[in-house]
Amino acid sequence: MINKDSKIYVAGHTGMVGSAIFRKLTNEGYRNILTATHKELDLTNQKATFDFFEKEKPEFVFVAAAKVGGILANNTYKAQFLYENLMIASNVIHASYLHNVKKLLFLGSSCIYPKFAPQPIKEEYLLTGELEATNEGYAIAKIAGLKLCDTYRFQYGCNFISAMPTNLYGINDNYHPEHSHVIPALIRRFHEAKIKNIPEVIVWGSGTPKREFLFADDLAEACIFLMHHYNDYGWINVGSGEEVTIKELATLIQNVVGYKGNVVFDNTKPDGTPRKLVDSTKLNSLGWKHKIPLKEGLHITYQDFLKKYGS
Repeated sequence: MINKDSKIYVAGHTGMVGSAIFRKLTNEGYRNILTATHKELDLTNQKATFDFFEKEKPEFVFVAAAKVGGILANNTYKAQFLYENLMIASNVIHASYLHNVKKLLFLGSSCIYPKFAPQPIKEEYLLTGELEATNEGYAIAKIAGLKLCDTYRFQYGCNFISAMPTNLYGINDNYHPEHSHVIPALIRRFHEAKIKNIPEVIVWGSGTPKREFLFADDLAEACIFLMHHYNDYGWINVGSGEEVTIKELATLIQNVVGYKGNVVFDNTKPDGTPRKLVDSTKLNSLGWKHKIPLKEGLHITYQDFLKKYGS
């Protein structure tokens, strides 16, 4: 059982999800948290990863490290997304096996489910249909990570589990103009239009696809909950159970930012998967449910954006 003195390695602690896990662990009184920046440790380098585990010997591991991005980045850098995420998963999971990690949690993503999966998406729908083409490289790497956890459990008896979060946003998000996901991209776009008095903001796609969103701090809480309460084969969905259209989302963000101009949808740009809502019944039945509603989370996220990039 993980306790306050356990040596815990949070891989990817500088990213949005990893920093949320680190923050949650710290706030709950865990005193022995191990971290390393990308400059200090390149997890795509097998020797460096194995040496790190040999030296530090963590007892518990959260694998939040990943190369992530929105539709444009995923579709442009397919090989990079496949290679880097595949290497991170392989190196960290195998090193955890070699050095007798007591328990590991690997994070997948709901975007790796089939493009036209029935809704809401149950865990067993993975690999039952074609993937979203713009996201294929990332998806294949993440699927490999999930399967590594199950096969290491089967062959070696490792207590390695996987969580499948829905679309995430929150504190410490990536606001890169080309490589970000929809919420940080729209926050930046509306904010820049507001301060520069730009009369309209263009949003990719038709605005009709539906998406579910979860605040990263809620995911962090779910990850720690799973470390205590889940020890089994198979991945487990983590979602809010609530969905909005991209058009509704754009309106929410426009209001949070305070932008008064027009919003125009560019139908020549891809929509991605038409609908994506995960079924979190399995996790909810264990006793966990999300806490932060979308509007509140967007306000917190925008304030974090202003602290870092407002000028």
